[in-house]
Amino acid sequence: MKKESKINNSFLKYSTYVISLGGFLFGYDTGVINGALAFMSKPDQLNLSAGLQGVVSSSLVLGACLGALGCGRIADKFGRKKTLRWIAALFTISTILCALAMNFLFMAAFRFVLGIAVGAASSLSPMYLSEISPAPVRTDNVNKNAIFIVLGQLTAFSVNAILGNVWGSWSPIWRIMVVSASIPAIVLWVNSFHIGGSPRWLVLKKQFKKAGKLFARLGFKNSSISSIDKDSANNTNSETSLSWREVVKSPSLLYLLIAGVLVALIQQISGVNTVMYYGTILLEKVGMGQGGSLYANVLIGLVSVIASIFGTRLIARYNTHRMLLIGLLGNIFFLILLAWVLNLSLFSQLLKNILVLLFLALFLASHQGIVSPVTWLIMSEMFPGAVKARFMSIATATTWLTNFTISLIFPIMIAAFGTSVVFFIFAGTNAISVLISVFVLNEKEIKSAYAKN
Repeated sequence: MKKESKINNSFLKYSTYVISLGGFLFGYDTGVINGALAFMSKPDQLNLSAGLQGVVSSSLVLGACLGALGCGRIADKFGRKKTLRWIAALFTISTILCALAMNFLFMAAFRFVLGIAVGAASSLSPMYLSEISPAPVRTDNVNKNAIFIVLGQLTAFSVNAILGNVWGSWSPIWRIMVVSASIPAIVLWVNSFHIGGSPRWLVLKKQFKKAGKLFARLGFKNSSISSIDKDSANNTNSETSLSWREVVKSPSLLYLLIAGVLVALIQQISGVNTVMYYGTILLEKVGMGQGGSLYANVLIGLVSVIASIFGTRLIARYNTHRMLLIGLLGNIFFLILLAWVLNLSLFSQLLKNILVLLFLALFLASHQGIVSPVTWLIMSEMFPGAVKARFMSIATATTWLTNFTISLIFPIMIAAFGTSVVFFIFAGTNAISVLISVFVLNEKEIKSAYAKN
């Protein structure tokens, strides 16, 4: 069991919450499409077929792949703080453009640009939080990003439910749903001017004096500052001088990169984001009305937030790899129950709706409470500083590329196989994740490979 002491530092706390807004926007912008999609698909709006719905949803995810891949180099060159500020500006502009889109092509294009901001934030925020946090609170601070992701999704679901049920007869209401995401983006942009940068980035840039002052301001002990400075001084090969050829020739670095990609893959092949993006449409197909589906999403989002709060506390205390296995086994169990209920016609419509909602909520609780925060935590801590930004970008891009593929084909899979079969398939992909976790992601090997670099 891990025991972590607390550090009472108001500047660190402020910086942590502001950086976590990147996670909040990640959750809000991926969750808002859940309720807005049904309204924008109407014939008098964007008139989206099932295939076009998949393109609109997945265009953001495709942009996120690009954002995640490019973010590392930009963050290394210009610093974490400036990069976060630019991401906030991109969030604001692209969100407004999405709300103004007049047809499918413009919506898909603007969602792609928005996705660049989402992907960049998903890569930068956990890494940034890890770098500004002293060891005793590092896990808690990185986990705040995971909590803020589901909190953002819950907020989007709640706003959608209120707007959809109060002004649901007005078809363009989806534009208000979409533009609401610009509010937290503006808040992030304003506050990004007042947070601390990354002292570890300053160390990599050999700005040791500035780094020492920032370490002290963030609550690091003097011994931590001196040891990090000494380590950095002894390693003259910084991120910019380490070529990919050197990475490929290093078995330990190559192993960490492959392991990071597999951790990222595990997070996405669970099928969780199909519920986040298509939840309203999925629940309508099951038999709930438009208003009931919107409110049901709020309940699902609330369960996810509560689960993430309790789950991250458990993760901070117990072995992360063991917690990952527990979360994946929970995913399999609840997905099988969900698919079983959907496949049977023994229940009344009301009872079926209740059971579907229950098992969906429990599946999300397992994933959002354990699997998702564990994977983000592992990725934020498993890469050495000299390659951290680049490796984190590649791992995060893997999550988005997998997410893109699943989001694009999910409506087609539902049409071809039916809802119950698709959730049986996702139970199978979670079983594959269990095998990867047991036989490939060896905790001792990861720590050993990290120590060599």
